[in-house]
Amino acid sequence: MDKEQFEQHLISANLNWRVNSKEIQTVDGIKIPDTIALVRDDNNAVLGIHSTGYVPYQNDELLELLYRISQQTGLALHSGGFFKNGEKVWFQLKSDNLTIGQDRVEGFVSGFNSFDGSTSLAFGNANITVSCMNTFWRGYRAVQSKFRHSLSMHERIEGILHNIDIVLEEEKETFQKIRMLSEVKLSQEILDMVTKRMFDLKMEEKIAFEELSTRKINQINQFYVDVNGELNSKDHSLWGLFSGVTKYTTHSMKKGDNSEAKIFGAVGEKERVIFNDLVALV
Repeated sequence: MDKEQFEQHLISANLNWRVNSKEIQTVDGIKIPDTIALVRDDNNAVLGIHSTGYVPYQNDELLELLYRISQQTGLALHSGGFFKNGEKVWFQLKSDNLTIGQDRVEGFVSGFNSFDGSTSLAFGNANITVSCMNTFWRGYRAVQSKFRHSLSMHERIEGILHNIDIVLEEEKETFQKIRMLSEVKLSQEILDMVTKRMFDLKMEEKIAFEELSTRKINQINQFYVDVNGELNSKDHSLWGLFSGVTKYTTHSMKKGDNSEAKIFGAVGEKERVIFNDLVALV
């Protein structure tokens, strides 16, 4: 990839900016010792406050790493982006696809970085069900190649290149589990279990709508609409149920993009727990 192509990837992802380390001082001009702010060089947005030993891993460095992985694996660079003001950033490589009936599940290897200290440099898997554009970020929490930001981090990047095959194997395992889910029919008992898990209801009791708030009832009703739509197109299988879960979290749970919560937050963790619970049943 030549310099022009490299720059175009950064521009397309809106990641053609760097962060600078700035000293911090009070409004009276008193310097705060051993502390720096990470500031975007294009708009002066403050992305994080850290100790002076924190060394940022720049966007162009992340892209260069993804390009090296692309050369090693044959996976093509696909897309990139950031959340909020750029506190968290990501690039993706296009990996394999899975076809189940009329559905196609597209796989991606994702590289994550942050400037606010909320995440380490890490890699994981993402899946998009093309028929309904549901997303499921499967592997971020399970990735073993995580490194904290320090001067020695650059020396350890080679470890990611050696371990990237682990991420690709995790994707194959996820696809196999999806196939298994697609072959098992849903029961009312399993639907109730997933509903309780999704909405933090007591597992040992029946779903008592009369005891729930109007807001919670409306959320559950929308969840059932999403689930039923997926079940009808996926032969009433456990895969259809889980697709209903990801349809709800992707499109209905909140207005706007819910990706950050699905990757890094409690929503994503809940999806992964539900996925593993369903797999354990087959």
